[in-house]
Amino acid sequence: MDLDFRRNPEVLQRIVDAMPIGVFTVDAQGRFVAWNAAAQRITGYLPEEVIGQPCQLLEGPNCKGFGRLEELLRSPDSLDGGICHQECKILSKHGSEVYIHGSVRVLQDAVGRVVGAVGSFMDVTSLVHANEKLAALQAKGGQPQRFGDLIGSSPTMREVFRRLHLAADSDVTVLLTGESGTGKELAARAIHAHSDRATKPLVAINCSAIPEALLESELFGHRKGAFTGANEDKPGLFEMADGGTLFLDEIGDISPAIQVKLLRVLQERETRRIGDRTSRRIDVRLITATHRDLKRLVAEEKMREDFYYRIHVFEIHLPPLRQRVEDIPLLVQQMVKEICAAQKRAVDGVARDAMEALQSYSWPGNVRQLRNALEQACVVATGDRITLWDLPDEIRQPGAAAATAPPSPRTPAEEAERQRIVSALQKSGWNRTRAARQLGISRVTLWKKMNRYAIQPP
Repeated sequence: MDLDFRRNPEVLQRIVDAMPIGVFTVDAQGRFVAWNAAAQRITGYLPEEVIGQPCQLLEGPNCKGFGRLEELLRSPDSLDGGICHQECKILSKHGSEVYIHGSVRVLQDAVGRVVGAVGSFMDVTSLVHANEKLAALQAKGGQPQRFGDLIGSSPTMREVFRRLHLAADSDVTVLLTGESGTGKELAARAIHAHSDRATKPLVAINCSAIPEALLESELFGHRKGAFTGANEDKPGLFEMADGGTLFLDEIGDISPAIQVKLLRVLQERETRRIGDRTSRRIDVRLITATHRDLKRLVAEEKMREDFYYRIHVFEIHLPPLRQRVEDIPLLVQQMVKEICAAQKRAVDGVARDAMEALQSYSWPGNVRQLRNALEQACVVATGDRITLWDLPDEIRQPGAAAATAPPSPRTPAEEAERQRIVSALQKSGWNRTRAARQLGISRVTLWKKMNRYAIQPP
């Protein structure tokens, strides 16, 4: 085939139709002359329905450019370089609103006369809707927010919710990271529940809880007689999750051998049972989670680099509870309500000293440990409120717990904050009021941070 479109106009037409953006041309009077396949797909209008018609088709509410096309043809000198960039909301042939963004260039002949214009545009409807959701989230400010069973109002969690919403609105492969107990499985279930796959299965497995010899059979299935003990055909988890979501928890604990087989499934979109000769096509959305540093595993050659990049497409980091202390009252309120309803207890609140202790504790086990502590407190509470003495010993006496247990490692940000607090206290002669004023925080907040970082006066 002759690929020189200067000698073969059909090649140029094929190239234009293959482009993902809408392309059109109009004559000097503003009537459509050409309309490519992407323009048809975005607007719903066939070429024969628009060619020869005036360009008002691309006019609509909030138009900033396309609606001025006839004016631009009359006054091309008003353009910077003869190009006009625009955005517009139009109605498709089927009546739905479509947001488009693109540009128009006025075409002139050798003597400067306008002979028409060429334009291009893309469909940005999904992006506009995503930004609207983000704006709605930001408008809530510090109000409690939730996504599935996750709840919080801290800036850290608002960012988590934003990314969870974006993940749910797409089919992207998600990697959930964070310490144990931060709610990674809850996040995975929430993404699935808010996605287009919500009516299909969500299949979850903890990869670290299954021996490698059995994990392959669990993931991919097996044929009867494939190995000792395979007494019947068994579908794998990929088959069971077909059309839905597969959640692989602790993905950092699987062996390189399993990584190779997973990589093939993810690339080929098909799976084969152990002992089978044929493959099965699958449509599965993958969500993985880990508490480990996957980059370090790659550097140590414990994880294949190609596998890492295959699962590390859209990362969402779940912060530890010690980095979202302001969310603890919300979590406590929600958990106490759920726990007491299940245990049929009459506890309906937490005393002030108990709440201060809960907010001062470092929570190495994160949200899971907080729930366990509240379950114990609800059992031993004798009144209608949880008091300080109802809490576990390690929370009531964090200093004693620190003396018997190794401290959890601090992040660089936490260590830097601890140094700032110690410096402010030293400069103020360990006067907490002046130190708090210097740090720009309240005296109560300073007291909580001193307890969290085990800062004691000399």
